[in-house]
Amino acid sequence: MTVVDQTPSEPTDARGRVAELHSLREQARRGPSDRATETQHAKGKLTARERIALLLDEGSFREVEQLRRHRATGFGLENKKPYTDGVITGWGTVEGRTVFVYAHDFRIFGGALGEAHATKIHKIMDMAIAAGAPLVSLNDGAGARIQEGVSALAGYGGIFQRNTKASGVIPQISVMLGPCAGGAAYSPALTDFVFMVRETSQMFITGPDVVRAVTGEEITQNGLGGADVHAETSGVAHFAYDDEETCISEVRYLISMLPSNNRENPPVHETSDPADRRSEVLLDLVPADGNRPYDMLKVIEELVDEGDVLEIHERWARNIICALARMNGQVVGIVANQPGHLAGVLDIEASEKAARFVQMCDAFNIPIITLLDVPGFLPGVDQEHGGIIRHGAKLLYAYCNATVPRISLILRKAYGGAYIVMDSQSIGADITYAWPTNEIAVMGAEGAANVIFRKQIADAEDPEAMRVRMVKEYKAELMHPYYAAERGLVDDVIDPAETREVLVSALAMLRNKHADLPSRKHGNPPQ
Repeated sequence: MTVVDQTPSEPTDARGRVAELHSLREQARRGPSDRATETQHAKGKLTARERIALLLDEGSFREVEQLRRHRATGFGLENKKPYTDGVITGWGTVEGRTVFVYAHDFRIFGGALGEAHATKIHKIMDMAIAAGAPLVSLNDGAGARIQEGVSALAGYGGIFQRNTKASGVIPQISVMLGPCAGGAAYSPALTDFVFMVRETSQMFITGPDVVRAVTGEEITQNGLGGADVHAETSGVAHFAYDDEETCISEVRYLISMLPSNNRENPPVHETSDPADRRSEVLLDLVPADGNRPYDMLKVIEELVDEGDVLEIHERWARNIICALARMNGQVVGIVANQPGHLAGVLDIEASEKAARFVQMCDAFNIPIITLLDVPGFLPGVDQEHGGIIRHGAKLLYAYCNATVPRISLILRKAYGGAYIVMDSQSIGADITYAWPTNEIAVMGAEGAANVIFRKQIADAEDPEAMRVRMVKEYKAELMHPYYAAERGLVDDVIDPAETREVLVSALAMLRNKHADLPSRKHGNPPQ
């Protein structure tokens, strides 16, 4: 009989094996060391597991490939093979709905991506797509794992390919909780929403050292790619918050406004806000004088359930508002000019911001309400040379391509091409309303009169008096509130106080709208 030597640590029965399993799991959950955890906390950052616990419903997380380890050798890697390989992957629930997540563990290899690390992310992305559930990435990584060479770098290609495959199929949310440099920054850029935390998260293609070496410019990491830079200047970040807890809480809120996938509608929530609530205050919020500014956000808050609005890209391209809200419990996307900033004109950044938002709403079955008070496109050499034609066309394309219910409301002025682009009836709005203060025209009365009656004004004994008279005549003939209604360009002129009831009724009528686009591989939108 042959006797097999057994080491004392090797379990010999099922209970021993189970005990060994629990020991390995605890080792993986604990991470590399208490010191590494303390270092993470000292930077004002939570650990990957603490972040997941904040994101998901308590006790709902199910981890995938917890015991995965890399197989790389060289540069000392063969002696350092921690469980999870620096990324935690799995699924859980947010308000009872399934959500997939991966979180970089900065305590292990600085969260750097290696081959095994990338394979874990690929797997959880594939699972999210197959299950038809949102994917949230909690990013805190130092880029590709240099010791693994091109094998690590290729892992990003697999992530980008899956980001693109999932685009418009499941919601993808990137939460930036640490550094994200080089090619790694392109994955968040491919997702639907990007969250950042001030001071601790940065995104850039080339860091401050490279910038200094190439251009001689001195700049900090936050100055180059911090949360405020991307929320206000570049438009890369949709949301920026002061701390991780608030940030992750807002991620949960956003998920509650989105469907699980493109085959479902967003969740409907009960509301105590009456659908037929009158809003007399709107008569005071919006001045009848088209040249006076006001805050369109206050109008939106007055119209939606409980005044609860989630503004997207709040601090970038502030002349247009893009927001998610609920009306009678149903999620809606709202696009609105903001007269309180640059008079609400459309420019390059506003067109890009609104176009992407309209596309997102259309992809995820969110009806779109457009509130117009727009004097036109911003004139200027910088805008023309910057490509306002093709950028403005992005918004036009997005609206024309959208098949979800589309309702537009003209509050005051709607001039020129900007009126057409902002979901006018002529480009496919399902129903169009206007307030009695509306002015729909090719341009403002003053400008139009100066063009049409140039000769009469020039030849008059009192040119200024003639100009005032012609402006008044133009307004009376072509810009009175019922001109568009008389020609069927708006479906109804409504009492502003009844706006909420009218919009809720229109949304209910359009709930089962079905529209097909022509058969094609995909469109070729303007870039």
